[in-house]
Formats: sequence, C-alpha cells, structure tokens
Amino acid sequence: MAQHDNPFRPGAGQKPLYLAGRDSEQIKFGKLLDQKPVLRNLIITGLRGVGKTVLLDNLKPLAQKSKWLWTGNDLSESVSLSEERIATRVVADLSQLLTPIIVHHSETLAFGFSDEIKKSEKPISFDDLWNVYQSTPGLTSDKLKQVLFTAQKLLRGTSVKGIVFAYDEAQNLSDHAKDGEYPLSVLLDVFSSLQKNHDEIPILLVLTGLPTLFPRLNEARTYTERMFEVMQLERLSIDACRLAITKPIEIAKSPLTFGDNVVNAVTQMSGGYPYFIQYICREVFDAWISRIDAGESPSVDRESIITKLDMDFFAPRWERTTVRQQEFMQVISCLGNSDEEFTAQEVATESGEILVKKFSPSHAIQMLQALSDKGLIYRSKYGKYCFAVPLMADFIRRQQHKLASASPA
Repeated sequence: MAQHDNPFRPGAGQKPLYLAGRDSEQIKFGKLLDQKPVLRNLIITGLRGVGKTVLLDNLKPLAQKSKWLWTGNDLSESVSLSEERIATRVVADLSQLLTPIIVHHSETLAFGFSDEIKKSEKPISFDDLWNVYQSTPGLTSDKLKQVLFTAQKLLRGTSVKGIVFAYDEAQNLSDHAKDGEYPLSVLLDVFSSLQKNHDEIPILLVLTGLPTLFPRLNEARTYTERMFEVMQLERLSIDACRLAITKPIEIAKSPLTFGDNVVNAVTQMSGGYPYFIQYICREVFDAWISRIDAGESPSVDRESIITKLDMDFFAPRWERTTVRQQEFMQVISCLGNSDEEFTAQEVATESGEILVKKFSPSHAIQMLQALSDKGLIYRSKYGKYCFAVPLMADFIRRQQHKLASASPA
C-alpha cells in the first residue's frame, strides 16, 4: 500500500482491512458447520451499517477451510416475486458451484462401420440441472428438492463435507398469497425437508438481512424458530471500536496515526457502528493528508464530517418520505427512548404535546407500517418498534436544530 493510501473502506459491504469485534460470531458459525446432522441454520440480522455483509464474507473462508462448498447471492425484490424465480436463483448458484468439480461422462458409437466407442467429458451446467428441475413432476418445491438431491448424489465420494447456501438482503423475501406465489415458503420447505435426510452430505442455509427478516420467516412457517439460530449483530464495544480504528492504519503501515483523542472522538461520533467508523476515519484520514500536504497541522473538523455523513447516508433515506411522515419521525426523535424501542401509543401521546395536528393511535400504527415498508422502521416485537437506520434519531434532531437556528427571532 502506498505511503498515504487511505486504509478505511466505508462502501456498502466493503471488507475492512481488519474485522473487529466479531470473533464470537465466527466461533458460533464454526459450531454450526460441525452439526451432524444439521438441525439449525443461521440468520444474521441487525441494523444497516452494523456489518452483516462484511461478517458474511468472512464466514465464507471459514466454511471453505472446513471443506464446505459456499454459494449464494444478494436477494433482490424481483427474485421474490415468484416461486420459479427463487428456484432459478438457487439452481443458478448451485450450477456455478458444481461446474468446476463435477464432470459428465458419456459414451457414443463413432460414425461409420467402426465399433469404436467415443468417450467424452463435459462439466455439469445450469442446463443439466434445469433439465432435472423441469422433468420432475409436482410442485416447485418438489422440483427444487430433486435438483438439490441430485447435487448431493453427485458429490458422493468427494472430499466435500457440505454445501452452504448464503443469501444476503434476505429481508426482501416474502410470500404473495394474493398472486398464489409462495417463494419464501418454498425455500424454507425445501431446506427443511432435505436436512431430514441424514444419509447425504449436509446443506446449511445462511440468511442475512434487516431485523424484519426473522418475523417475516416466522409468519411464513412457524417452525422457523426451531430451524434457525439467530445472530443479532449489535454495535461494537469500546475496545472493539478502538481496534477497528487503529488496526487498519497499523496493517497499512501508514506513517499517519490517530492519537487517543481522535480515537475517542471517532468512537463517540460513530455510535459504535462499523460503517460509520470506516466512513468517519476515511474522512479524517483524507483531511489529515490534505492538511499535511499544505504544511498545516492535522485536526478533526467534527462538524463538516457529520454534515457530509448526513448528506451521504441519512438525507437520501429522509427525502424518500412525505412531509407528514417526516413530522411523525420528528415526534419519535423527541421520545426519551427514541434510540431504543417505542410504541405507537407513545408516539401518539407525544405528538399531542408538540404538534398542532396530532396523530391518533390508529394513525400512528398506519404511519409505522408505511415507514416499515420504506425500510426506516421495523417491529422489534409485538407492539414495539425501532428505527431500522442507526443514529437516525440524532440526524432528525440535527435537522430540527438547523430549522430552529434558521428561524427569525
């Protein structure tokens, strides 16, 4: 790495130079790989910016080291529109996994009068597996089970210990009863059924998504409580924050280092969320480089970094909402428990204190559902809600402060 290359990577799902504070989660995943038979799959959930995708990427080499194959993808909303689309996604991922290691052998008679037999080899392809899918009678789940069972048979006698199917953004999965399409239920039914066959190599399902994921799975199939181990990622501890800030600089062998005052400031500003740590550290590092190049002393411009973070991360989400929805979230930000769980009744009561046009409890529930659909709120448990975006309440309070400051006396 060049002398002044920035060692921090705040992009969505970007792997940091050092993964801090997730050792226990990796140990738990290792225990899931040791299951004989597989009784529990894995859900990784948490707010945006908490490092779900980064952790998922770090689990892949652990699985491969244990001789498990790993395949998967991001689940877009379009994949969840129908049963056949989710089946196509799984078959496509499986074919990419098997193509390098499974070869078809075939024998045919040569042309002419010779009895010579021609032997040929061809890597297994998506078309091969899709032919299995299409030729299997029954429902989509029956067809997909047969494809995965075929893959299990093909891997007999190899050194492969199992297959991990890992899917990110899984909160996009849902059933559509009005259209007669149940892609989420199909996925759960297929893996639950195959995991009961203890004679074949095991298959493990890993799903990563926002906190709305597990309740949605439970609504589709109540047995998911027994089918999954839920790994709830929280913000990093102070010690883990320190490592997330200092280790990348150390690994990059950078001549620039952050003192304790900077480390403490970044920890406080980030709230312990890995994405914000990477974002703020990158801004600080770039600012230091420009100041040093200009012959100035390095310093942290806290206000400009927060303003830039607001514009890059929070504002695009805020601007997707209506004025009335923004008023509703402003009410939430005024609650003493705005960073934790709150109820529709609490928001309705608070709105009567600060708004001319207050929200009724029933209207508050409707607003919470609408904001949930936009990925800004999630229901943490029955009757309880939380912001789905970390530090969102702080951002909203800053907007209120700016409006108050701009108002004439």
